[in-house]
Amino acid sequence: MDTTPRNARYLVLYDGECGFCDRTVQWLLDHDRDGVLHFAPLDGPTARAVRQRHPRIPPDLDSIVYVETDTGGRERVYWYSRAIFRICRRLPAPWSLLAVLSVIPHVVADLAYRGFARVRYRIFGRVDHCRLPDAHQRARFLP
Repeated sequence: MDTTPRNARYLVLYDGECGFCDRTVQWLLDHDRDGVLHFAPLDGPTARAVRQRHPRIPPDLDSIVYVETDTGGRERVYWYSRAIFRICRRLPAPWSLLAVLSVIPHVVADLAYRGFARVRYRIFGRVDHCRLPDAHQRARFLP
């Protein structure tokens, strides 16, 4: 069953227990002035539905996943550094300029991403509570 609302064209799936991931989502909420990004935890029903529709997503992936749906309803899924660079494209300047880093070979960028991901819990810990979003922000979170 598809749990993604039709207006959620840009969906960020994140690790809901990761302190760094939580801070990143909070940062994105503050900087996505147009409110186009939607969010769902990697272990929730929305992410499970995305994984069922896209079996090429590695089953043990605990990376940020970005799902972009075009106007025809076709989804494209990105993870690791590609997800980060695609998300940057949706942000206003100067943050959108970070997308230029996508010229870095994905093998190199993904290696750096995975290296950081291995130590993120040690550096930023796990989240046991998060900031309560306002009503407008709450509508951007999916199960």
